[in-house]
Amino acid sequence: MPFHRLDTTLDKPSGFNNPFDYEPHPLCLMAADEVTCFVESQPELLADAQRGKMFGVLIVEKDGQLGFLAAYSGLLAGRNNWSYFVPSVFDAQQPNGHFKTEERNISAINAEIAALTVPSPTSGAAPTFAATMSQPTVLALKAERKRRSEALQLWLFRQYRMLNACGEEKDLVEIWRDYHTSPKLQQRFPLPPGGSGDCCAPKLLQYAYCQNLRPVTMAEFWYGESPRGEIRHHGQFYPACRGKCLPILTFMMKGLLRENMIHSEWERQTQAVRTIYTDGDLLVVEKPSGLLSVPGRIEAPSLQQVLTAEYGEVFMPHRLDMDTSGLMVVARNEEAYKNLQQQFYARTIYKRYEALLDGPWPAHLPTKGTISLPLRPDPLDRPRQVVDLLHGKQAITDYEVLSLPNISEKTPFHRDYPCVFVSLTPHTGRTHQLRVHCAHPEGLGLPIVGDNLYGQKAHRLCLHATELAFDHPTTGERLHFSSPTDFHCSTALPTGV
Repeated sequence: MPFHRLDTTLDKPSGFNNPFDYEPHPLCLMAADEVTCFVESQPELLADAQRGKMFGVLIVEKDGQLGFLAAYSGLLAGRNNWSYFVPSVFDAQQPNGHFKTEERNISAINAEIAALTVPSPTSGAAPTFAATMSQPTVLALKAERKRRSEALQLWLFRQYRMLNACGEEKDLVEIWRDYHTSPKLQQRFPLPPGGSGDCCAPKLLQYAYCQNLRPVTMAEFWYGESPRGEIRHHGQFYPACRGKCLPILTFMMKGLLRENMIHSEWERQTQAVRTIYTDGDLLVVEKPSGLLSVPGRIEAPSLQQVLTAEYGEVFMPHRLDMDTSGLMVVARNEEAYKNLQQQFYARTIYKRYEALLDGPWPAHLPTKGTISLPLRPDPLDRPRQVVDLLHGKQAITDYEVLSLPNISEKTPFHRDYPCVFVSLTPHTGRTHQLRVHCAHPEGLGLPIVGDNLYGQKAHRLCLHATELAFDHPTTGERLHFSSPTDFHCSTALPTGV
């Protein structure tokens, strides 16, 4: 039975949480512990989960009784019908169902194509046709395979009929087209990615709506090994993926969250920006954590807008992540902008950051060294980055441990929370470079405190751009600026500690 009672005196949250920006409620922690115990009691499930699996819990109310639902993303031990967990929104695994039947038909076409082609005698070259007369047949078979594959995928998306708290129902194709309203985005995202609708959060909400259960709060956590390129830590909670789940959950949570809560960053207010230096060509400022550098896809204020309102038109030769604070240089005319851009391109601009890491420091790592891990975006979960040794772009960071404080505080995450204070000097400027290099097991293996993408959420990301040096675009004078960090280990603790 998917509904599991919770006998507890814990208070319920005042409202449902945003699955893309949250701290797990104690009720979710309790439910996650029960799910973990169940998985570890089932050898078949445990063997698969240990290879890495995302699980989710949804606290619900049923006739005044608190309980929880549990789910996993995709399949677990090759199945999607384990009775402890909620079922999939649509079961495509039935052996004699339309999906599996058509899959076998497409596989038969693949076999026909393989039989009509032979490997080229030249290593690495494209295969040659077994007989000249077979070429039109192979081309026709490939066209038929493509047509049937696309039709099957479209059919599958139509079977996922999702509900929301207002009682509305739409399939994934309708949800996708309604979410990406502009013609440009509709052309870029005509259909959902494969696997959409099979993540934890949509499964959990769909079952709750179907069974008339009232959703209270939800969370998702990772169990087992981390994928090779991604950063997933065993037992750690993560936001829902944006590539597949953002359009779906935007629809499914209608009537559950207040309007636009799912984009909570829209509600961030402009914070004070401190100007360190100014002349006719440039500004050097301290960007606060929580402020965009430039206008983005979300409706939130940006540093560029703030400075434009005060100084007139400005140009941004570089940027910091929204949640990163610290020094930025801003051009006040196009000539200075192009000069500074060239300096960034030539890597003659010096940047140094300071950060708090979620320790303790690994005994096998030297306290000073260099990290070189190539990075690329995760197309299904932007802005998340992954390590990709084959296709990633070069990314290099020098690090040095500044202090190893003897701090250990208990947190709601049931573990100690020591902090390591480090200096980080990037030699390249990849998106999330420092965050990934710190968190990835082949880097430092320690997420930056407050990193809700690669670590655990706190009230801020403890990453600060503390030094910046460059050549003045007009005079050529080497300018050097510094800005002390405004966080320490006590600020690293999650909200409420």
